[in-house]
Amino acid sequence: MTGHRARKRFGQHFLHDPGVLRRIVDTIDPRPGEHIVEIGPGQGAMTLPVLARCGRLTAIELDRDLVAPLLDRAQGVGQLEVIEADAMDVDFSALAGEAGGLRLIGNLPYNVSTPMLFHVLGAAGSLKDAHFMLQKEVVDRMVAPPGTKTYGRLTVMLAAVCAPEKLFDIGPGAFRPPPKVVSSFVRLVPHATPPFPLPDAERFAQFVSRAFSMRRKTLRNALKGLVSAADIEAAGYDPGARPETLSPAGFAALAAIPAT
Repeated sequence: MTGHRARKRFGQHFLHDPGVLRRIVDTIDPRPGEHIVEIGPGQGAMTLPVLARCGRLTAIELDRDLVAPLLDRAQGVGQLEVIEADAMDVDFSALAGEAGGLRLIGNLPYNVSTPMLFHVLGAAGSLKDAHFMLQKEVVDRMVAPPGTKTYGRLTVMLAAVCAPEKLFDIGPGAFRPPPKVVSSFVRLVPHATPPFPLPDAERFAQFVSRAFSMRRKTLRNALKGLVSAADIEAAGYDPGARPETLSPAGFAALAAIPAT
């Protein structure tokens, strides 16, 4: 299908490289009976081969002009349900139902990828895993170790909920039109058990947000009013250190200190 032009306002870049598509579908390894939801199926390049393997798929598409052609192409391949909506407005926990075990896939629009990841995090308890194509720069931030320039709020917030794994890079030529950036394919698997104690998730998020909005400052100054320098030191951390040196578990430990 080549009649539909990618729309800039939707951040559309359609995947078309057969070799890349095979690698992606093999990595996802869809099985019959699984509850798979695709965010932004576009022209169905990934939708149809996944549907052929699992037999049933739910897709969420914002561009209504793509829906009818996609349903037509799915005829005889499997059972495709299309939800015409912005994925940011979709309640993935409700979509998963009591059974849970939802598998998310998608080529996420780069202009909303970080908000979308945070939205997906909210349904982590209902997910089995997620496989996304994202801008390489975003994936590098997702998996960055402490002490690096790419380590930040996204890294820490993801680490509390799931284990991100960068799988492989995808060049611009695999898409139509080619984006101006390299993409990466990433797997997110929610933790079966929490990796560290997190008694107050909201306070943790507040600490992380504050720290990385002032990443050039020391922990003492960045977290001023939330926790004292004495408490930071008593917890075993250096109040004079920069926020990017603190591990996700370290942020959780500081957030667990009662407010004074």
